[in-house]
Amino acid sequence: MNDKIRLGVSACLLGEKVRYDGSHQLNHYLTKILGDYVDFVPVCPEVELGLPTPRESLRLVRDGEKTRLVFSRSGEEITEQMEAWAQKRAQELEKENLDGFVFKSKSPSSGMERVRLYDKNGVPSKTGIGVFARVFMEHFPLVPVEEEGRLNDPKLRENFITSIFTLQRWRKMLEQGQTLGQLVDFHTRHKLLILAHSETIYREMGKLVAAGKQYPLDELFAVYQSRLMKALRLKTTLKKHANVLQHVLGYFKSDLDADEKQEAIELINSYRQGQLPLIVPITLMNHFVRKYQQPYLQQQIYLNPHPKELKLFNHI
Repeated sequence: MNDKIRLGVSACLLGEKVRYDGSHQLNHYLTKILGDYVDFVPVCPEVELGLPTPRESLRLVRDGEKTRLVFSRSGEEITEQMEAWAQKRAQELEKENLDGFVFKSKSPSSGMERVRLYDKNGVPSKTGIGVFARVFMEHFPLVPVEEEGRLNDPKLRENFITSIFTLQRWRKMLEQGQTLGQLVDFHTRHKLLILAHSETIYREMGKLVAAGKQYPLDELFAVYQSRLMKALRLKTTLKKHANVLQHVLGYFKSDLDADEKQEAIELINSYRQGQLPLIVPITLMNHFVRKYQQPYLQQQIYLNPHPKELKLFNHI
C-alpha cells in the first residue's frame, strides 16, 4: 500500500523518556518491524497534561462507584484534570484519522485493561482502565486498540494488524466518495476475510449490502463499518481458516488435477490440526490463483491482508 497506517501510540513505546522515573519503554516490534508500514502519532497523557519528568508515580484508586487518579505518595488527586485533558486530546486526534492505537500496558493513564485498581485498604486488583485509554476508546469505539504486551501473542497481533490495515483500506475507499457501488466493491473484496472472523456477521453484512438501496447512504456506511470492525475484533481460529481455505479450493474444482487437489486437501487438514502454519496453505492458494487466473480470488484481501514481511501467518 502506498500510504502508511496512521497509528497512535504511547510515546514511551517509541523510546521517548517520558515515564514517571525518566525512563522509556522502547518497543522494538513497533519501531523496527511495524514501523516500516506506519506513521506514529505519539501521545503521553501525563507529560502533555503538564506533569514533570521525573515525577511521583500515579495510581488508580476505587472510591465507592468512582475511580480516582491520584499520586501514590501524596494522595493528591488529578482525576478531573486528566479527564478534561483526555476529552480535549481525543477531539484533537479526530484530525489524525487514526487507523489504530497501541497503549502502554499497566499505566494508570494509558492502560487498556487489567490496570491495578487499589481499594480503600490499598489492596490492588487488576480491574482498572487508564483514564486516557478509557476516554479514547469511548470516543473512538471503532478504532482498533491494543497494548504492547498483548502484541507478543501471535493471534492477538495478527488480529490487530489485520484490523488496522482493513480500516486504512476503508478510509481510502471513503475518500473516493460514499456510493453504493464503492461499498459493494469493498465488501466483495473483503468477503473471505470477514468470513474468517465470523460466519454470522459475514451473513449479516451480505444481507445489509444486498438491501443497500433501502437505506440512506450515511446510515448504510455507518452500520457496515460498525459490523466490519465488530467482526474483526473476533479472533480467527484453525477451524475458521480451514473452512475458508476449503471455500477457496472450491473455486478451482474445474482446474486442478487429482494430485493438486489432494495436495491442497492434505495441507488444509494438516493446518487444521495445528501441524502447519497458515502461510503454507495460503501460499499454495495464491499459487493456484496466479496459475489459473481465478478472477474472484484475485481480488480477495483474505489471501494478502497485510505485508508478507510481517510474517503474521508464519506461526503455528
